[in-house]
Amino acid sequence: MPSVAFHTLGCKVNFYETEGIWQLFKKEGYEQVDFETKADVYLINTCTVTNTGDKKSRQVIRRAIRRNPDAIIAVTGCYAQTSPAEVAAIPGVDIVIGTQDRDKIIPLVDRFRQERQPINAVRNIMKTREFEELDVPEFSDRTRAFLKIQEGCNNFCTFCIIPWSRGLLRSRRPESVLAQARQLVDAGYKEIVLTGIHTGGYGEDLEGYSLAKLLWDLDKVDGLNRVRISSIEASQITDEVLEVLQGSDKMCRHFHVPLQAGDDRVLKRMRRKYTTAEFGSKIEKIHRIMPDAAITTDVIVGFPGETEEMFANGYRFMEQMQFAEMHVFPYSKRTGTPAARMEDQVDEEIKNRRVHELIDLSERMQLAYAKPFVGQVLEVIPERPYKEAPDSGLLMGYTDNYLQVVFRGSEDLIGQLVRVRIDEAGVNECLGSDVTTLDSARSAVV
Repeated sequence: MPSVAFHTLGCKVNFYETEGIWQLFKKEGYEQVDFETKADVYLINTCTVTNTGDKKSRQVIRRAIRRNPDAIIAVTGCYAQTSPAEVAAIPGVDIVIGTQDRDKIIPLVDRFRQERQPINAVRNIMKTREFEELDVPEFSDRTRAFLKIQEGCNNFCTFCIIPWSRGLLRSRRPESVLAQARQLVDAGYKEIVLTGIHTGGYGEDLEGYSLAKLLWDLDKVDGLNRVRISSIEASQITDEVLEVLQGSDKMCRHFHVPLQAGDDRVLKRMRRKYTTAEFGSKIEKIHRIMPDAAITTDVIVGFPGETEEMFANGYRFMEQMQFAEMHVFPYSKRTGTPAARMEDQVDEEIKNRRVHELIDLSERMQLAYAKPFVGQVLEVIPERPYKEAPDSGLLMGYTDNYLQVVFRGSEDLIGQLVRVRIDEAGVNECLGSDVTTLDSARSAVV
């Protein structure tokens, strides 16, 4: 039986796509082996969001080549899409395929086996208008199922290379999304996380269909307990989307809304499509409908031209927003983007100090968000044994509003929906007890 090994760098979308590619190999009778062992085919799914992403991708490719010089080395993903010649020039790389045509991976591997000639299958992504269908009916190691609903982005923010590696926005056909959602429910998943490159943009290229309509259709899927949107821009939180949040009990009380900067002048230079006032009013609308919803966000610190005054402004705005958590990144130059060419780059030490200030703020806000839930019983889907103490009999899982909860329970609860009382709030995790499964809770009521 031929073997294949995968290594995925970067975002959730890449992990989803690697699972889709694995399904293709699985159908052909391959067995999956660990990347650190000897395999017949190595597939590296690369990232290019930062210059470091490129570098890490090259290191992993070379590691695979060293492990088995006779193996077929296939490289896919964003770095392969934006720099195919650079990837193909690494001695030992056999197949380069970008962020499309992954469904042709098996024929390409077979062709290479016969011809032994390097293949560069990368095409111009900007001409692609079709969503690439990669079916993922199950995940090898996850209790929450990811479901990719769209691809590409039309925003062209000045710090971002993604439109060049993923192309323009294109949505998956509604019937295909719903068919896969049903497949995932049949495979036993209780929660589906909608994901994509610009997830909230779903439907912008479809006639008479929208993200809100998709959410209502998912609400009708029998056996599905939770729907979570991996990320949504403030401008995409429309009144129709808010109506679904209000009317459906399947929508998770958690929204990841990227802010990137809390000062209007910085937002303008980033070419973001909102002001802080517009962002704030959308968050306020969510809180009005779901008073205890968790709002998490991304922030870039030290963007070119960010002064102390702009940073202080942003800090105050973030404090005011009372985020449940912030993912804080120091700005890093990405070759090929307008921001990398801006002249007023911020000193690394200043960036570092600002990053630490915002991480401290984020931790204070995380704790403030979690505290009111102490004493409440919340629904949790246990994901895995608690990794800090694997043999302690403790499990870890998330509530619908994205509190990470650690509690005592047997491993057969993993992937089930259970009720847990929150006993203690913490920055990254809360402690819980008195676990009941939903089935036992129901029979107690009956």
